[in-house]
Amino acid sequence: MTDIKQARILIMSTDGFEQSELMVPQEKLTAAGATVEVAAPKSRMKSGKIYGWDKDDWGKTVSVDKDLEDVDPAEYDALILPGGQMNPDKLRLEPKAIEIVKAFYAAGKTVAAICHAPWLLIEAGVIKGRQCTSYASIKTDMINAGGEWRDEAVVTDKGLITSRNPGDLDAFSAKIIEEIEEGVHAGRRQAA
Repeated sequence: MTDIKQARILIMSTDGFEQSELMVPQEKLTAAGATVEVAAPKSRMKSGKIYGWDKDDWGKTVSVDKDLEDVDPAEYDALILPGGQMNPDKLRLEPKAIEIVKAFYAAGKTVAAICHAPWLLIEAGVIKGRQCTSYASIKTDMINAGGEWRDEAVVTDKGLITSRNPGDLDAFSAKIIEEIEEGVHAGRRQAA
């Protein structure tokens, strides 16, 4: 078991993240006492920030704490993957991002993805045989990858958390805290 006040959480993102899907969990987990860091690809490290997307235009920026290349999953208790269309689509082309998802998943750590971010779970090969949800437009992608898709605010399967959209953020954030406090989720396997 892990006390949320002792937890270290990594949010992996890049430009085009859905603003609320990064900032709301970041704020709620920080308020609960967790240490939350944001990692982004090297291309974003020069400016030290990533740009959010807020409904239909660019939104706020978020400071980046780490280059993806410097992330050691062993240092964290959980991984959060915010959505938006652009952000996960760019990240799934980053080999290091996929390696990070695989490492968190293989270690039985909490992995939480919302909206379009489950594309990263598909790319990492961890969704097959798992209960899941996502933004409605990628439902078929999830099913084709072997996920057992459900239209629910938050779906959890052995520490793998998925949610549909910004309307689900309260349930998503609460479930992240709950799953972190449960500790490591042993017995998860990646699809062959």
